[in-house]
Amino acid sequence: MAFIDYYKILGIDKNATEKDVKAAYRKLARKFHPDLNPNDTEANKKFHQINEANEVLSDPEKRKKYDKYGENWQHGEEHEKYAQQQRAQGGRQYSGFGGGHGQGFESYEDFGGGDFSDFFQSMFGGAAGQTRGQVKYRGQDYNAELHLALKDISETHKQTLTVNGKNIRITIPAGVENGQVIKIAGHGGPGVNGGPAGDLFITFLVAPDPNFKRDGANLHTTVKLDLYTAILGGEVTIDTLTGKVKISVKPETQNSTRVKLKGKGLPVYKHEGQAGDLLVTYDIQLPTNLTEKQKELFSELAGR
Repeated sequence: MAFIDYYKILGIDKNATEKDVKAAYRKLARKFHPDLNPNDTEANKKFHQINEANEVLSDPEKRKKYDKYGENWQHGEEHEKYAQQQRAQGGRQYSGFGGGHGQGFESYEDFGGGDFSDFFQSMFGGAAGQTRGQVKYRGQDYNAELHLALKDISETHKQTLTVNGKNIRITIPAGVENGQVIKIAGHGGPGVNGGPAGDLFITFLVAPDPNFKRDGANLHTTVKLDLYTAILGGEVTIDTLTGKVKISVKPETQNSTRVKLKGKGLPVYKHEGQAGDLLVTYDIQLPTNLTEKQKELFSELAGR
């Protein structure tokens, strides 16, 4: 297995900040997301490499181990302890691990060539490892993003995701927050030597809606109201997340008046049967292109 340069995968250098890592990941994840490249196996492979790189470099502890031990950052400390034991018992000496850019052992050739992963496998997972008892390692956690519209979270529903080439059917709870993360246990990377699989962490990203502004479970919207209905009263039809509704307008309604439609907002997360409110603000529209007759009537009303 060749050395995996996570910095190169994300297109950043080793001194990149956490903000740089996040920005690079988001940009590349959007570009290579399977939903946008459904029949592109290379894009799908690239997407998983990007997720793997982000999983390591976005976590300060994991990144520190990766910079020290390279590709084998998950098991580096165990290998180092083993080396210390070998030296204490008079075993073959070696210098330890190189940095995150593939430096390796100083006496690397003494182990028969190959790459680091082959050596580690013979130590912990291959035939030589069998004599000492295999060490089980937990699989790597995966991170994924799920982009949703506001309407998508107006009710609980199921959706199928493709992660690492596998279809996973998940339940999206109504009312989830933008940026909220859920864990799907056991759907991360496979374990080593019979170890448990990692977990899948999904971040929900709810896009802004052109008609509604969210405030927790409450929604805000602005509705245009003609001058005549505002003065005389009447009815107006407005959009909600679940369809159109008619509401009554009181006579002499003033501009920027706000009315509340109880229970017409978003469902309250994990509180079945509860929902926020829809707050409607009226934007009164003045008439244009008046006829001469209409102008006369307005003049009469104005006492001119």
